Amino acid sequence: MRGWPLIRLLPQKTNFQFVKYARYAAVLSVVLCVAAIVSCFYPGLNMGIDFRGGASMEVSKPAGQVIELERVRSAANGLDLGDVQVQGIARRDTNVEDGSTAILRFQVPEGRDQTAVVNQVENAITGAVGEVTYSGVSVVGSKVSGELFQSGLMALGVAILLMFAYIWFRFEPQFGFGAIAGLLHDVILTFGLIVLFKLEFSLTMVAAILTVIGYSMNDTVVVFDRLRENLRKYKTMPLREVIDLSLNETLSRTVITGITAVMVLAALAVFGGEALFGFSIALMFGIIVGTYSSIYVGAPIILLWGVKRGNRDKEDLKPVKLGMASRP
Repeated sequence: MRGWPLIRLLPQKTNFQFVKYARYAAVLSVVLCVAAIVSCFYPGLNMGIDFRGGASMEVSKPAGQVIELERVRSAANGLDLGDVQVQGIARRDTNVEDGSTAILRFQVPEGRDQTAVVNQVENAITGAVGEVTYSGVSVVGSKVSGELFQSGLMALGVAILLMFAYIWFRFEPQFGFGAIAGLLHDVILTFGLIVLFKLEFSLTMVAAILTVIGYSMNDTVVVFDRLRENLRKYKTMPLREVIDLSLNETLSRTVITGITAVMVLAALAVFGGEALFGFSIALMFGIIVGTYSSIYVGAPIILLWGVKRGNRDKEDLKPVKLGMASRP
């Protein structure tokens, strides 16, 4: 078929003036980030079992019989227990996952007797899937969950610091500050999305945010690498024009990669079930804002800071002119 693949319909060369609108994008980003930070404290994150505490139990049937996970999940959800997680695991005796064993995690509402709640859950599951065996019942207290929450936030902080060190080592300090500003922007807005849609914040969501950090950094490195290359190539071109040129040259790669990832995650959100829905939504949003931050957060900071080109002195760039000047 002529004209296929359809990717040929995309322009091979663009000439968008990204820097021209950087000031307006900066105002939008600041407003959204402030709103996201406030929302994390009020109304706050919807903590999952991992960070709030709850109970877990192993549910199993004889080898060869399959436990329907959706029925187990529906039965537990019918008891108004909050966050409920059901996952198939391998049998203890054979170490083979044949569908006959699952682990169930659920929250124990405050003020309710833990033993009574566990008995209610067992009766509801038995009524939904038939006779099963319960084992490994345990209750995680709020103190342990609080320590786990702190560890999760610490993991995010360490990841950001390591990314900063990498960019600092590979490029220059101003590139590092631009990259970190972009990472913080993406992480803060992703937290805001989690609060806005009341997604459950669990270890799975921490993994999604770490993935967002990795994707955002990868996208930023591509842009910065092209920018550094063009700074060496066009030594007399004004910095804002070099930034626009670099962003346009990497735009098709950035957009195509982002769209591909979003398409896969959209399918995962639709067909992956309830357990992966929040993870997919957060990751899709993170990829979108990660692409945005590479253009309108990281690059403008370099414009404000200035760079050195060989033996030339650092360019004197005034923030007040950002987005006001036009191409000659």
